[in-house]
Amino acid sequence: MDSVIAFFGEMLVLYVIALIGFLARKTGVLNENANGVLTQVVLYITLPALILFSLDISFSVTFVKEFIWLITMSLYILTMSIFIARWMSKRSILAAGQTNVYEGLIIFGNQGFIGYAVSFIILGEEGIIYLTIFNICYLILIWTYGIYLFTTNEAKPNVKAILLNPGILSTLLGLFVFVLPISFPEMITDALEDVGKMTIPLSMIIIGSLIANIKFTAYYQALKNRYLWNAVLVRLLMIPLLLLPFMALSVPFTLLFIAVLVSGMPAAPTISLYAQKYGADTSFASLGVVLSTILCLFTIPILYWVVIWLYA
Repeated sequence: MDSVIAFFGEMLVLYVIALIGFLARKTGVLNENANGVLTQVVLYITLPALILFSLDISFSVTFVKEFIWLITMSLYILTMSIFIARWMSKRSILAAGQTNVYEGLIIFGNQGFIGYAVSFIILGEEGIIYLTIFNICYLILIWTYGIYLFTTNEAKPNVKAILLNPGILSTLLGLFVFVLPISFPEMITDALEDVGKMTIPLSMIIIGSLIANIKFTAYYQALKNRYLWNAVLVRLLMIPLLLLPFMALSVPFTLLFIAVLVSGMPAAPTISLYAQKYGADTSFASLGVVLSTILCLFTIPILYWVVIWLYA
């Protein structure tokens, strides 16, 4: 119980940082263009630096086994999420432009921002390594199937966009350095560490700023929309709990721990961006992202406690 309380305390620190972002946006310290700029800084500078720094470690057979487990769990949970999302959308009565958003909210979690923050809280740099591997399949899927959801059936994935995604590039470069008997010079390593660790606070400031952009009346409307609640609760609780059968396969505790918590991240802000770009219901998408982001303050500690309790 003490570990759960300690974890909840660490989560509160993250939300205090998000509150700073919220207040900064409300008071005008961050203007309407700030979210886009900060997101670019995180995606193209600080997050790749964090990934490269985390993967600058010695090669080991143990790591290869962990790599296989993480990829297996990632493929499993993403596949299950797609089937669940499609099944739920076919049984829902949604307005025009909401079906693809509904599925996207269920499938894609905020593994790039809050996911890294939570992983770092739990296991430090080791958690970042595990999440980086776990996210490989996720990054490919959100740049392919994620776009497919919002376009016509004839649309083809943008292979160039996938390969040039900063998350993919930094992960591949990090794995290349990992498997070779080389390492970054100390000066480069120190720079990557300092820049990379800015990812956590910047990510939470962005989350707070995004929440500040939603009007109060929109929150009230979200509370009355049962489909938003369905999508959010499935994303935050049902999907991550589908990983628990892996306990019977003797998956190392730390790997399953990270996989479960990260699979329970709130809906990805990318869904709002896709909705805006491809003409879907942007308000529906934004409300789903915000509602799940607020509720994850409570659901992530619940998942933490469940995994700890089952292993104990």
